[in-house]
Amino acid sequence: MLVYKGDELAGYGFGDPHPFGLDRHGVFQDELAAANLGDMIEYGAPQRASVDDLLLFHTADYINKVSRMSAEGKGYLDEGDTPAMPGIFDVASDVVGTVIAAVDSIMRGQAKRAFVPIAGLHHAGRNNAAGFCVFNDCGVAAEYLRKQYGIQRIAYVDIDAHHGDGMFYGFEDDPDLIFADIHEDGRHLYPGTGAAEETGTGRARGTKLNIPMQPGADDSDFEIAWRRVEAYIDHSKPEFILLQAGADSLEGDPITHLCYTEQAHASAAAALCRLADKHCSGRIIGTGGGGYNRRNLARAWTRVVQSFVEAN
Repeated sequence: MLVYKGDELAGYGFGDPHPFGLDRHGVFQDELAAANLGDMIEYGAPQRASVDDLLLFHTADYINKVSRMSAEGKGYLDEGDTPAMPGIFDVASDVVGTVIAAVDSIMRGQAKRAFVPIAGLHHAGRNNAAGFCVFNDCGVAAEYLRKQYGIQRIAYVDIDAHHGDGMFYGFEDDPDLIFADIHEDGRHLYPGTGAAEETGTGRARGTKLNIPMQPGADDSDFEIAWRRVEAYIDHSKPEFILLQAGADSLEGDPITHLCYTEQAHASAAAALCRLADKHCSGRIIGTGGGGYNRRNLARAWTRVVQSFVEAN
């Protein structure tokens, strides 16, 4: 079991008072260390993605825009959520490169499962930043799996409170990107997308599962929705699973309205490991995603890692 750790990952964030602060990585790593998983975990070092890697998902015009605004270090990359901090191009590339490193480790047989805490930046589109997300690491990882390893059928599962719109619309017409997302109803929360009727377009119609949840939904509501996700992924028979384990769906997050406990994350991770063993030779990567209550994200992500370890 690989967990990625390092200053390069910790560097992705926007400082106080922005919700996506620079302390999220350290808070999680401290909680994980206290869990005493010992030699059941190996730590991997962050790596930086190349421009060619980024081009697997993003357009050249957008990459150039981020590079230019990163050098200028002012303004916003989107409509006001994602600041163009000095050096943001490099640290965003570190997030993507680390997820690619996790893919390589798994595909080369060096690990069966991996977790990257500062990743899962699911709002970034092919040509835009959005919602604290500069580059979409999961989108790049899916395209990288196809180009580098010939893995076509990839399941992307998202339990963040926010809809993974960058992934959904980035692969909306792709029948081999199996998409399942449990999120707070877009009528109540950014980005306002992810209605149950959104199931993909063209040849991909029916390959995308969106499950909007009402504000106040708890673990019992999640369990009911999760049964649909589990059956859907099982039926789809993926070759690789990407989990976006955003912790902003836990009760007490300052910007969302769901009320799960970390048990939802533990259960989802365990179930996906079973499905990965059944269909994918065990291959699964977890990414941290959102989460702005520090205690919540530390506990939820640690439970994901524990489920990954216990499944080995």
